[in-house]
Amino acid sequence: MKSIIIFILLVFSISAYSETTMENFKSSPENRWQFFTDQVMGGRSIGKLDFLSEENISFARMTGDVTTENNGGFIQFRAQLGYKLMDSFEGIRLQVRGNNQDYFIHIRTKGSVLPWQYYGKKFFASSKWSEVELKFSEFQKSSSFMRKNFKPSSIRTIAIVAYGRDHKAEIEVSELKVF
Repeated sequence: MKSIIIFILLVFSISAYSETTMENFKSSPENRWQFFTDQVMGGRSIGKLDFLSEENISFARMTGDVTTENNGGFIQFRAQLGYKLMDSFEGIRLQVRGNNQDYFIHIRTKGSVLPWQYYGKKFFASSKWSEVELKFSEFQKSSSFMRKNFKPSSIRTIAIVAYGRDHKAEIEVSELKVF
């Protein structure tokens, strides 16, 4: 009986730590997240990032006009990871809401030396809050000079990106977790 109780406690403690909240946008997120556009490289996209609260949900809202004019095509908000993730994590979960369009997560690692090097994965943001689960093994590298996959412990930054086509962007994120 004692060993069964220990086993049950062990299972519950492992599952309690199998998911870690990275961001919930509640405590001064403006100190962690940076907004920028393709204007840093001559593009013409415009936008903004706001931190809001609605019905006890705190979230980041990125809006703007993405244009591929003048070799541009993105707006994003990005945070540096202030700690090292365990390599046992398999992916990231987001609570998102948007304008029924595709968006991206871009992850930069210790091996992402050049500004255009990242690992990316597309996701859909519906008009209602929903959970999106993205496995790290499904992220695609942006450059042939990068490793095919990355270790979670090598992640330096995570960005939410409106990218690659002319469109109006509106994406809200209330939570990021790793699992």
